[in-house]
Amino acid sequence: MRYTKSISVILISGLILSGCSAKRNPEAASDASAENVKTAIPVKVMTLQKTKIARTIEYTSTILPFEEVNMAPSIPGRIEKIYVEEGDRVNKGDNLFLMDRTQLYQQKVQLASLEKDLSRLDTLLRSGSAKQQQYDQLKTQYDVIKTNVDFMEANTLLKAPFPGIVTGKYFENGEVYSGTPTTTSGRSAVVTVMQVNPLKVNVGISEQYYPLIKKGMKAEISADVYPNEKFTGTVFRIAPTINPATRSFTAEIEVPNRNDILKPGMFVRVSMNLGEVETFVVPASAVMLQEGTNIRYVFVDDNGNAKRLEVILGKRFDDRLEIISENLKAGDRLVSEGQSRLLNNDKIEIVQ
Repeated sequence: MRYTKSISVILISGLILSGCSAKRNPEAASDASAENVKTAIPVKVMTLQKTKIARTIEYTSTILPFEEVNMAPSIPGRIEKIYVEEGDRVNKGDNLFLMDRTQLYQQKVQLASLEKDLSRLDTLLRSGSAKQQQYDQLKTQYDVIKTNVDFMEANTLLKAPFPGIVTGKYFENGEVYSGTPTTTSGRSAVVTVMQVNPLKVNVGISEQYYPLIKKGMKAEISADVYPNEKFTGTVFRIAPTINPATRSFTAEIEVPNRNDILKPGMFVRVSMNLGEVETFVVPASAVMLQEGTNIRYVFVDDNGNAKRLEVILGKRFDDRLEIISENLKAGDRLVSEGQSRLLNNDKIEIVQ
């Protein structure tokens, strides 16, 4: 009898526990389901519209000589005389230095002898006393020597290739030029000549502006050492390719050197007006910076989800920024407040 009662108590206890569990399980399932549902993050948005702005780009650069030549003879030899000193101004065609001309004089004597022989043979050829083959052989020999003489003439007396200034002199009269590097650039030279009027500035410009930069375009140049001076340059050459590492291209700007006050090596600022363009201008606070990088991005509303888009910064207008992206279009709803809490594809709730 006692045994039967014990079994009844156990069964009743089991039923009670099952009932309690059955009541608790729906609540636990409900809690787990709530955890899987993400709460929408409240944000404010603005509708993107393009604005007309005067597009001006600004860069820093260094003044360069328009041309620079390290003058050196074609073969080693003794330097007979150097006609210039460092800092001298030269005109195109002015003598720079003279190399030893012993071999040239020997070649000239041989050329003069061949010229006489060729003249006599020409007379004999006309009278029928010489063969055409003899004349052709001597003429070929004469032409070879004449070419050597002309070459040595130009490479033993070197002249200034353009008007400029002598910026380096590396030997003295009587020294031997051996062809070893003598300049800071690692090249060999007896003297270095720079063209300093005009000068030039090379500017690395972002690839997004490539279609807007044209030959003949004007640029304003200013140097910190002359705060009240402005110089107007002209784009005369544009690189045909984009540097894949920097995503930029080089534009070369010719700068007239008024009163010769600009010097190669000076730091300058370059400003170029690209005219009026339509672009997106947004509050600076809407643009985020990826930590540890230089990547800028914004969020837009994508059917109730936050969609992250990388952008390029353009011009700043006080507390507003120009942003550039091929993925942005007029009518997009840009998250303007609350974006600091967002991750890509987060649920968002737009509030007023």
